[in-house]
Amino acid sequence: MSLPEIYLKKNEDKRLRKGHLWVFSNEVDTKRSPLEQFSAGDLAQVKSDDGKVLGTAYVNPQALICARLLSRKPNLKCGSNFFKERLTTALILREKLFTKPYYRLVFGESDGLPGLVIDRFGSVFSVQITTAGIEQRKDSLLTALIELFEPTAIILKNDNSQRQLEGLSLESEIAYGQLPDSIIIEENGAQFRIDILNGQKTGWFYDHRSSRASVAGIAKDQRVLDLFSYTGAWGIPAAMAGATEVTCVDASEGALTLAQENAELNQVADKMHFVRSDVFEFLKQARLDNQLYDIIVLDPPALIKRKKDFKQGYEAYRRLNHLALQVLSKNGILVSASCSFHLSRENLHEILRSSGKHIDRHLVFFASGGQGPDHPIDPASPETEYLKTFFCSVSSSL
Repeated sequence: MSLPEIYLKKNEDKRLRKGHLWVFSNEVDTKRSPLEQFSAGDLAQVKSDDGKVLGTAYVNPQALICARLLSRKPNLKCGSNFFKERLTTALILREKLFTKPYYRLVFGESDGLPGLVIDRFGSVFSVQITTAGIEQRKDSLLTALIELFEPTAIILKNDNSQRQLEGLSLESEIAYGQLPDSIIIEENGAQFRIDILNGQKTGWFYDHRSSRASVAGIAKDQRVLDLFSYTGAWGIPAAMAGATEVTCVDASEGALTLAQENAELNQVADKMHFVRSDVFEFLKQARLDNQLYDIIVLDPPALIKRKKDFKQGYEAYRRLNHLALQVLSKNGILVSASCSFHLSRENLHEILRSSGKHIDRHLVFFASGGQGPDHPIDPASPETEYLKTFFCSVSSSL
């Protein structure tokens, strides 16, 4: 049985033909294919103006991105076998990259599963569904995960603002199995106890794994400041690598409590200090107290979540980097990152250039980074590349 059809307006198929998976509501020929005929999550064939099939998508008529392609094939059957095939393909790549089962298993569009993120913590899986199309097929997804991995537990992390845009519930739940009393993962030679249900996003941020390893590689005998430290993923490996002192600053008491437990777990608690504070206020006070650090890691949360927030967010990034440079020791290193898609690599480059110039410091980039290999980038979908990091050496002015 053929699926209902969505026709695009003339010339609105170009992006899809180049490999992108999204259809925006203003690209649909609503006279030929009224969006009101669909319920959120329904499957449809997407066709160009001349009637050529572009693929099978799920639809949400109420969303700006009203359709997301699951396959270039027409009339796709999207059951557990479909998910098993996509999950197996994703797993093959991760097993080539990692020797232990701690990684992002599914990264949305890059793994052919738009609206889905899955992080693997050994035998526990944290699943983030952000669209009605995947939500409607949740049971098939869970069946595939259970058959492939025989997990201890599967947690649905639903506390995500994108779900609200799709009209979905925001309550997280244990969808399968029983959550262990303690979950410990490994990254960069360190162990970390994580809290999936109460933690941010899926419970852990695998994306900076490679850059964290780079910081650990230069941390010996250095005084390190880890801003927006969360549960210690940057600071603890640095302490283990020989940093003389690591200060972790975060506004969340729960995150810092977990960071302290992780420091003890890795036997570096004696080198670490944990400060609960707004980062802007901490940096202002550190400047007044003439505190200086040899390495500063500045890894804030996304400060520009929507395009319309760009101006305010850009100014926040500028102020943070400006303040951080003022408490960096002579010949120190600033590691500055942004996970905001709407702040481009060029934007962050300019913020660092102008901040260095403003305080009369000579700043050079000696390395740069991005998201780890378990967050692969689809070259046809620029939205899948969001993380950017600059490693800056900062000295007195020339």
